[in-house]
Amino acid sequence: MLVLALDTATARITAGVVELPDDGSSGSSSAPLRLPPPVTLAARDAEGARAHAELLAPAVADALAEAGCTRADLDAVVAGLGPGPFTGLRVGLVTAAAMGDGLGLPVHGVPTHDALAVGVPGAVLVVTDARRREVYWSRFADGVRTHGPEVVAPAELAARLGPDGDLGPVDRVVGDAAQKVDAGRVGAPDGAPGPRPEGLVAVAAPALRAGADPGPLVPLYLRRPDAVPPGAPKAVTRA
Repeated sequence: MLVLALDTATARITAGVVELPDDGSSGSSSAPLRLPPPVTLAARDAEGARAHAELLAPAVADALAEAGCTRADLDAVVAGLGPGPFTGLRVGLVTAAAMGDGLGLPVHGVPTHDALAVGVPGAVLVVTDARRREVYWSRFADGVRTHGPEVVAPAELAARLGPDGDLGPVDRVVGDAAQKVDAGRVGAPDGAPGPRPEGLVAVAAPALRAGADPGPLVPLYLRRPDAVPPGAPKAVTRA
């Protein structure tokens, strides 16, 4: 199965063509099945916190060309749902939805933080930049999300970590805002620029292998929009 993976939830634009091997269920062995992991055939990523719309389409085209395939060869699309800033995040989701509609492909959305934590053992904190002096965060135990995602100030998050915090200690902190959290309260920070294509597909792999119908692409904004409907007009009285 060939899958196009997209993510624009961080300042990093990610696009990749990923091969998802089948589950090998044709074998007769009664031993526990070890599923083969997804493999990235080609990937493109670029820094562009305010240039997602300009960079994503060329990145997709370049990844397809390097993988030696066309859009017609794809079997599915996987897109990161965030959390992330509104403008950048919707670029990836709109692109994924348009490609799915135009090519008749299923489009699966996965949380971006889950893709960053997949395959990382132990207690892991994922922290990505939310701008406005805040961060998005989620906590994982052996790849399973236990808390979040939420948006807070870095100092508030750091205060909840460690032996005395309600989130407890963590072994590693990953994500493009890892350095913003007090390193004395967490494990070694890993400022990963964004999720890898194979990480995005790994999160969606159970649904992809089962041929499950994808759910709606609901972005994780975590903030209320800045623009709000105007209030009722004030009553005008005559003198």
